[in-house]
Amino acid sequence: MSVLLAGSARSGLVDWGRVLCPAANCLLEVAEEEDQQAVVELALEEPGPGGGGAMSRGLPGRRVLQALVLVLATAYATVLLYQAVAPRQWIDDQSVDEISGDVSLEMPLPRLVRFGVAGVVAEDTVAVTPSVATATIAPFSTDLDDVFISVKTTRHYHHSRLPAIINTWFQFAKDQTWFFTDRDDPYFHNQTNGHMINTKCSSSHSRRALCCKMSVEFDRFLESSRKWFCHFDDDNYVNVPRLLKLLDNYNPREDWYLGRPSIPTPLEIVRQGSESSKRSQKVRFWFATGGAGFCISRALALKMTPVAGGGKFITVGDRIRLPDDVTMGYIIEHMLKKQLTVIDQFHSHLEILKFLNKDTFHDQVSFSYSKGPRDDWNIVKIDGFSIRDDPKRFKSLHCHLFPQASNCPHR
Repeated sequence: MSVLLAGSARSGLVDWGRVLCPAANCLLEVAEEEDQQAVVELALEEPGPGGGGAMSRGLPGRRVLQALVLVLATAYATVLLYQAVAPRQWIDDQSVDEISGDVSLEMPLPRLVRFGVAGVVAEDTVAVTPSVATATIAPFSTDLDDVFISVKTTRHYHHSRLPAIINTWFQFAKDQTWFFTDRDDPYFHNQTNGHMINTKCSSSHSRRALCCKMSVEFDRFLESSRKWFCHFDDDNYVNVPRLLKLLDNYNPREDWYLGRPSIPTPLEIVRQGSESSKRSQKVRFWFATGGAGFCISRALALKMTPVAGGGKFITVGDRIRLPDDVTMGYIIEHMLKKQLTVIDQFHSHLEILKFLNKDTFHDQVSFSYSKGPRDDWNIVKIDGFSIRDDPKRFKSLHCHLFPQASNCPHR
């Protein structure tokens, strides 16, 4: 019985034969032929006298031995191949793990815009789901520094109104609150840490004077990098933490006009048409009353800039001949077609404030007061300081909301 092997296989078999059968006791003989082929001759005994071609008794044992040699050779080759490849693969995998382990994605976490990643894995554990596929966006978060708070006042009210603000809620937002007035006042300039701005506008309560101050407020906000413009009057108490919580619900990159109207139906005005048409036009729109306060997102403010920025706000007010808060509503609702979002937690002196429920004070954003012609006060009903010491009830309200404040008596 003969098996022919090609040249390359021949040399390999010779080598394996030398390794596995050094004593040549495997009965394996290798012979060279003229045609460069190797004939492996297996020593077979001649058939016995009565065998008729039957093999000798030793033949099955030799076949088993030959098969065993082949199996051992294959196993040995497999081991050598694995040892040559596996270490390189292990090193490469280890390198990848070390590199990827040093790469991390860090995102800033402001107080109102945070990102939660569901695929965060503890040390020595394996992530089942890729973090990118399971990423979710948390509600927006508003920091105090995201808000530009403006307070409109006049020289006539510096001493009668500003102390009630400076001694209470202003303490929570000193760096974010600016007072817009019509006169330089060194005393209150110092009291507000330099946050008194002389608008150079008239000190009267005329429509044009009000629009002039609002125009300066709006332009100052645009110059800042803040996300929200929140306007209040000098007779407002602002619940600063609640204001931030309110703004958490809205994206400053979208168009938002937040406030509360003081009238039950949209305002309707008759606007004169262009000179070519000579036809008047009825316009209906809502506006947030400035006496309760309102907030505008930066995205919306930027859209307003072509028609209201750089002093143009005054021009629009002159054209429709209406006050500052109405002009603001006209620009946003009529010109830009953006709707007012009504926030019931803003309050002005136009309401009957004594009807506000004391149990809801923590949920309100702003409060106000007014004094009638007969010296009767429209104020919130709350215990605390005496009417003589706190006629506007700002001190009592402040200590009710924040009893641990420094100027509040311990209860």
